[in-house]
Order: sequence, then C-alpha cells, then structure tokens
Amino acid sequence: MSFIQVNNVWQQYGDQVVLERLNLIVRQGEFCTLVGASGCGKSTFLRLLLGQERPSKGEILLAGQPLAAEPDASRGVVFQRYSVFPHLSVLDNVAIGLELPRSPLFGRLFGSAKREARAQAEVILRKVGLGHALDKYPSQLSGGMQQRLAIAQALIMKPRVLLLDEPFGALDPGIRKDMHALLLELWNETKLTVFMVTHDLSEGFSLGTRLLVFDKTRIDPHAPNAFGARITYDIPLNSERRAQLPAQLAERLQPDTQGA
Repeated sequence: MSFIQVNNVWQQYGDQVVLERLNLIVRQGEFCTLVGASGCGKSTFLRLLLGQERPSKGEILLAGQPLAAEPDASRGVVFQRYSVFPHLSVLDNVAIGLELPRSPLFGRLFGSAKREARAQAEVILRKVGLGHALDKYPSQLSGGMQQRLAIAQALIMKPRVLLLDEPFGALDPGIRKDMHALLLELWNETKLTVFMVTHDLSEGFSLGTRLLVFDKTRIDPHAPNAFGARITYDIPLNSERRAQLPAQLAERLQPDTQGA
C-alpha cells in the first residue's frame, strides 16, 4: 500500500521548468536516496515533500491525503548546514521543539511540563550519542556532533517522514562513516520513511533501500529552460545490488556536484 504518492508533478519558476512528469509511489518505511547531476531538481523535490513549495502541476499525497500547505510535525528535515540555535544549550535545542508548539506565546514551558520535555529531549540525545554534551553549546561541538544535534531536533517531533538534504556533505570521511552507521541504526529502530539527497553515488547505494536518479531526458539547446528533470532510474537496493554499481549509471553521474 502506498504511503507517499506523487502524481504527475511539475515544478516551474517563470519560464524555467525544473521538474516534469514525476510519478512515484513509496511504501512506509522505505529509505529512498536521491542522486543526479547538479541542478537537476533533487533539493527542489525535497522542498515539495516538506511543503516549503507547492507543485506547479500535479499533487503529492501522504497516506492518501494532500500534503499540508506548510511544513508540519509529520515531516522532519536535516540540512547540510546545521539548523541549530547557537544561544541554546544542546538539551534546550532539542527540548524547544516540544515547547514551541505547546506554548506559542512564551516559547517555553514551565514546571512539570518543562521537565517532561527536557526528559524526552535527553532520551533522544542519548540515542544520537550526545548524552555527555547536554549542557554544551553548538559552538563547542564538532561538525559531526552538530549534525547529530540536528538529527535529534528532527526526531524529537516524531515525524512520519525524515527528509535529509546532503546532511553529511561537509563532514570528513571518517565522521561520515560514523554518521552513516548512526542513521541506519535510527532508521531500523524508528521505521521512518526517509528521503535523502546526496551528491555521493556510493553513499546513495550504501544507505538506501531504493535509489532514485534524477536527470533531464529532453534538452533543447535553443531553449535550455524549457524542459525539466524526471526520475530516470528507480532502482530497488539490497546487499547484492549495493555491491554492483551500474557502470553506465556511474559514468552518467560522474560530473555531479552539490546542487538543487
């Protein structure tokens, strides 16, 4: 049964077509990695899933219902640049996700409600390996630790869908490997539906259960903005498929760098 359904989605800005004819069915609990050449609309698609943008044409359904017009608690997001509050401690950075919705006027809870929110935040932070850093501030954390904090911020809201936009692109290879292990552990535990944009093809193959390749199939040299990208490969992944990277696909995506 489909959990997320994308029906003939197009995205256009003025005369520039970024995405065209996207059709996709995703089951609950799948881990979809999104790869493709720079500027082919991967991050644009993620923004559509988040609700930051509305499709120019077509629709996206979540559990049979149209996506909310704005981001909500059903969808957590982690970006490459850390979305943390520098003036708050690690613990408060996560607890505030529970406090703001319940106390929009003051932005804070008090008494037993505050203690409960902080207790839940501490549980999440221990899961991502930050139990020793509850009282530290983001500036005191390494890049990998800050990204763990950003993941904790997303998970505290108990989203149904986790959206990751090149979350490990700025990390050193060793730290990236640790973050891969953490992400897979959390995914196996929570059974979240995950969409992850990456410019690293090997990362897409090693993490996902499904690889979605975005590419332009129609190009007019006289009107370069007339056509958009679509999903040209939809590859189910298992341990054997991950070990065998299709040569044609690797060659096609070799020039890829970070982009939309």
